[in-house]
Amino acid sequence: MRARKFKGFQTTLARPIVFDGVGVHAGKPARLVLSPADADRGIVFVRQDDGGREVEIAARYDMVVATDLCTVLGKDGVSVATVEHLMAALRALDVDNVLIEVDGPETPILDGCSASFVDAITEAGLTVLAAPRRAVRILKTVRVEQGDAVAELSPFEGARYDVTIDFADALIGRQSYVLDLDAASFRAEIARARTFGFMRDVEKLWKMGFALGSSLENSVALGDGRILNPEGLRWADEFVRHKTLDAVGDLALAGLPFIGCYRSFKGGHRMNVAVLKALFADPTAYEIVPLAPIRAGETIAAGAAAI
Repeated sequence: MRARKFKGFQTTLARPIVFDGVGVHAGKPARLVLSPADADRGIVFVRQDDGGREVEIAARYDMVVATDLCTVLGKDGVSVATVEHLMAALRALDVDNVLIEVDGPETPILDGCSASFVDAITEAGLTVLAAPRRAVRILKTVRVEQGDAVAELSPFEGARYDVTIDFADALIGRQSYVLDLDAASFRAEIARARTFGFMRDVEKLWKMGFALGSSLENSVALGDGRILNPEGLRWADEFVRHKTLDAVGDLALAGLPFIGCYRSFKGGHRMNVAVLKALFADPTAYEIVPLAPIRAGETIAAGAAAI
């Protein structure tokens, strides 16, 4: 299928996908099973509570219960942590409906980015469903500030992410990145950008029982004034690329693709979610719009036609 500017019908996976790995914080085995879902189902995580009851947690901003170390969704006392890398891949590849069974409190960290998710979803392919696809169009600028951190959504004809980070450490410093999101740009520029952290912080987290699954296999580690990974960085600005990946994943919690520009300065999970909450708190700031049609019922390659 020739790529088009808009997909007018919703999609789901063409077949189930299984991911096995470890959770980055508990360091315990973690499995995800992604299954096709009906139109208008959205992206839904499914977990069992302590009594064996299945709890469905919609992948939406209003289900976010924590943003300190990662983005955590929760409902009825159960939660799923570190959803942002998977959510970024689903959004970039235009997967609208999927059931995600998870056997514990975390998604597997895999390679510390979205590359494994992108590869598996691409291989599985997508099926176009007989239901119209919609998007959130930004009508006016919505801005949130916390200290010197800023995040805003503003009108723009496309899906743009304009992210700036500013770290005191000279290894990172100030970096900016602009991404006009589609499947090709995400694969080439963002999907392989890994999560990162300073060893001094990781050691503190270890003592607190967090980051137990973090390693040089899934994270960029900084310490003693250098990059500790033997292979070094994948890009000189891998840090801001990863923050852009996180933004794509967190803003996917809008529940629909958006038409607009997202800008952040010294942002992160907390700011990404805060700007979504501010947007949907103001009905005059957005509208839900249909997208131009394509044929329903056909199977396509993931990301073959992106917003």
